[in-house]
Amino acid sequence: MKYILLLTILAFELFGALIKSPVVSVDNENETVKIKIDNIDVGVSGFIVHHISPEHSAILKNAVVQSFDAKTKTATVKMSEFTALQNNALPHGKWQVSVGDTVELAFGYSRSLLIAPNEKIYYKIAKSVQTQWIHPDLFATILSFRGHPTPIKEDFEAMADASSIGLLFIYLDQKVYTLDIKSFKILNISEAKLKQTKVHLPFYTRVDNIDAAWWGAGSSRMQNYAPHYYELMVENNKTNKQLYKIIKNGDAKLHYLLDEFEIGK
Repeated sequence: MKYILLLTILAFELFGALIKSPVVSVDNENETVKIKIDNIDVGVSGFIVHHISPEHSAILKNAVVQSFDAKTKTATVKMSEFTALQNNALPHGKWQVSVGDTVELAFGYSRSLLIAPNEKIYYKIAKSVQTQWIHPDLFATILSFRGHPTPIKEDFEAMADASSIGLLFIYLDQKVYTLDIKSFKILNISEAKLKQTKVHLPFYTRVDNIDAAWWGAGSSRMQNYAPHYYELMVENNKTNKQLYKIIKNGDAKLHYLLDEFEIGK
């Protein structure tokens, strides 16, 4: 008997364009800058760019939106060391972030990685979201190189640097979570009423074996699909009320995660 599964995914049209805004103030003590912007989600990542000339520029820092004030249309952006595209053979400047530099956000949001429990669900979702999908085989290869059969947040950051990916989609319990792959902040949660009958650990990939390191975070083999990815999301979204509600109303075996949230019960 044939039947149709309805997959509800929001259109991510606004995720395709790079968002640029000049720095209006710098707080070196807290390693933050402020920008003026009409609207932006907390957790959106990018870079701070210094323009040497109209034709030349240099990336100074990584950037992640820390907070947004809708009344003043002001976003506070957290700075951190820029680690991608490193090449010790090339010269580099000693510029410091200053007023007038440009914050460029949502970099790579037209390219995405999807974590799904099996092939069927992977392709159902992949066909429902318009983005440039980077196959999870590449991520599995990076995990094998790093010796992490169980992916940790730093592995997703490495994947972002290697493939210029901005968005991460994770399927869990008939929902698709959309995250900024570097900050691991949840940007959207959509319903995806798909039947799950099989689980491929650590996620759907055609790579048969992911090498494991002798020790350290991520070096153990994943035992359960959903708990691990819920744990990663909770760790990086402790004030997300929607995620809290989902876990509270879901499988009782995951209720131990409720104590990790920093919101009122």
